[in-house]
Parts: sequence; structure tokens; C-alpha cells
Amino acid sequence: MSLTKEQERKIAGTLKDLFGYNNPMQLPKIEKVVVSVGTGRFNKDKVRNKLVEERLAKITGQKSAPRGAKKSIASFKTRQGDIIGYQVTLRGKRMYDFIDRLLHTALPRTRDFRGLKRESVDEMGNCTIGIKEHTIFPETADEDLKDIFSFAITIVTSASTKKEALAFLEHLGFPFKKVK
Repeated sequence: MSLTKEQERKIAGTLKDLFGYNNPMQLPKIEKVVVSVGTGRFNKDKVRNKLVEERLAKITGQKSAPRGAKKSIASFKTRQGDIIGYQVTLRGKRMYDFIDRLLHTALPRTRDFRGLKRESVDEMGNCTIGIKEHTIFPETADEDLKDIFSFAITIVTSASTKKEALAFLEHLGFPFKKVK
């Protein structure tokens, strides 16, 4: 999804007019994409954890890092250091390739998809998208539909406000719901 110079100039011109930027370095950029999965009640199931780890690696194109529990909680039957999820941080070319697949392949395959909520962008300019089924990505041609998991995708931008981030992401092609 890396932008051509012409597309960058068009986005830059539009955003300069909207927000009055004087310097091209003020324009927002995507800094990184973080994909995270919590294994939830299956945190003791080593086979399921391995499956989640492998499928997340297929989806993102990068090996996932295990995340341990910060403290023991008896009611959840977790001990400090138990693996309770996996996380992948994407930067550079892999990040843009992932965003391209997300926007043009995965989101259109989502059942009853009507656009992303504008509330998914926080006040600091980051966008967090919840994916209910990992099967929307074509890399996971599922043999077992009983092992479906959900995950979160956080797109970290350098935008300083929610308004700037929304305008920037809309110009990149993110399908936000229309304001009524």
C-alpha cells in the first residue's frame, strides 16, 4: 500500500488546507501497527496457544511475541508469567502490506460490514479495530472452524488530535461510517 508520490502530494495538499500546516514534517504518518490476541480461557491449552501463534504469524507475516501475565490472579487461575496472549508489532513495508490486505481484502470479507466506527480513533490519534473472526484473512484457509479467535489491530499515527487522525486515515482509504 505504499503511496505513490502523487498520492502523497494530494493528501499533503488537502491536509495542509484543512489544518494549516506550514511544514511537510507536520503531516501525520503511520508509525506502527500492533496486532494483539488474548488467549483468554484457553491460556492453559498449549495446543490452542500454538495454533493462535502460528495463525497470527501467517496473517501478519512476522513471528508473534508471547505476552505473560503481569501478576497472579487466583480467580482466573493465572500465575505471574503465564502466557495470556500474543502480540506483533509491524513497521515499514510489512506494516503497509498488512494495512493494504486489511483494507482491500479482509474488511470487505467481514460479515455485515458497514464501515469502521469513528469512535475507534482515540484522542491521541490512534485507531483500534476489533476483528471478531481471524478467518476474514485469506492466509488462514481454515480446516478447523472450531478454533476461531478474535484480535485487535491498533494503528499508531503521529497525528496529535482525533480530527487530524480521522482526516488522515480517511484520505488513506479507511472505510469509516458516514456522519449523519
